Amino acid sequence: MTLTRKVILTAFAVSAMFALAQTAPPPPADAKQNEKNVAAGEVEAKRLLLLMDRDSNGKVSHKEFIAFMEEEFQKLDVNKDGELDVAELTRSRLTPHGGRQR
Repeated sequence: MTLTRKVILTAFAVSAMFALAQTAPPPPADAKQNEKNVAAGEVEAKRLLLLMDRDSNGKVSHKEFIAFMEEEFQKLDVNKDGELDVAELTRSRLTPHGGRQR
């Protein structure tokens, strides 16, 4: 292989590596922490499903969702003024309303 050809191939290789480095997404700062966050989100989603799923079919219908939110609002609105303030929201705790616990 001639010197000119080696230089050209090396230049192409360096250009390709540079282009890939520019387009590749950066690695996550902490992959293990990201996995923990995803797992925690899944746990919370399952917990909410158990709280909202009145007919125990493993899904939350629009009707179940709205009923759950209405009941939670009523429980949180301790002064019964039809509005939630910061104090009422900071006391928020989700509780089961029915349905089968899994």
